[in-house]
Parts: sequence; structure tokens; C-alpha cells
Amino acid sequence: MSLHAFVDESRRNNTYLLAAVLVDPGDLARTRKALRRLLFPGQRELHFKKEKTDRRKLIASRLVSIGATVHIYTCDCSAGEEIARQECLIALVNDLVDLDTRRLVLDSREERNLHDAQTIRATLGKRPSHSKIIYEHLESSHDELLWIPDVVAWCHGAGGDWARRVRSLVAKETVVDKWSR
Repeated sequence: MSLHAFVDESRRNNTYLLAAVLVDPGDLARTRKALRRLLFPGQRELHFKKEKTDRRKLIASRLVSIGATVHIYTCDCSAGEEIARQECLIALVNDLVDLDTRRLVLDSREERNLHDAQTIRATLGKRPSHSKIIYEHLESSHDELLWIPDVVAWCHGAGGDWARRVRSLVAKETVVDKWSR
């Protein structure tokens, strides 16, 4: 079964987190509709960092009820956030190939999207016959499914009660060691 992956990031101190929600194509419309219901009138997108505490709790609870499968990749970023991101992205892309993922959507970082594209091409280049992944960068206001990894990465990175609130959504956590490659 082919999957779609939607990716966002978070950072806590020296830990970089890359979260990917994996969605079956048959669930895309239903999940997007459920996410749009979380918006206030006039609100264009959810950005968890900007929400107040009570609203964050509500959003996390609703995401759990919607259900999702999220993979989280973490890496020490004391040597640089971009290095950590690209190491996490390599691990993610390799996993997505193994999962027969067809589409990868990353939250846009504007001019830094070029780094992601180079990493993805290099990683897929090692296994071109095994991958049919297409990838793109979008603004989070252009696809509601980017809101899920935003929320889960933030909560997971915050730890404690926040991590507990989204634990049921996290199907896999990978600690990436940039020195092992």
C-alpha cells in the first residue's frame, strides 16, 4: 500500500526533531476535513507554538481522536541545526522507501528547501529502482496534514505531560547518530 508522508520540525535545546505523519491515500480527505474543524473562524492554519495552553491541550486531544501514525527522528544539533536536519532526513527517506511511500511533503523553509532537495536526491540516488517517491515543499497553510507533525514534534520535544498526550500517535522514534555514517 502506498503512503503519503507530511513532515515538520521542532528543536528543543540541542535536540533537533523531524516528525513525519504517514497517511494512507484513502484517508487524506477525511483527515484534512477533521483538521480544518480545529480552526477558529478566519484562522488559516494551526501552528502549535502560537496556541495558548488550553487550546494546545484540546488540539492534542483531537489529534489523538483523529488517529495518525507519526515517525520521529531526533539528532543532536550542537554541531548545527542544518546538519542535524539533513541526517534526520536521510534516515526518514530510507524508511519511506522501505514503506513504499509515494509522496513526501515537507513544510517549506524557503531558501533552505534546496538543502532538503539535495539530500533527498542523493539518498534516493542510492536506491533509484526501489523508489517512486515524489517530494515537494509546501507552506503549512496549503496542506492541513502538515499540522500533525508540527503538533507531535512540539509535544514530543517538550517532554513530560505534553509527550504523554501524543504518545499514542508516535509509532516509531529513531535517534540518528550523525557520526555513525
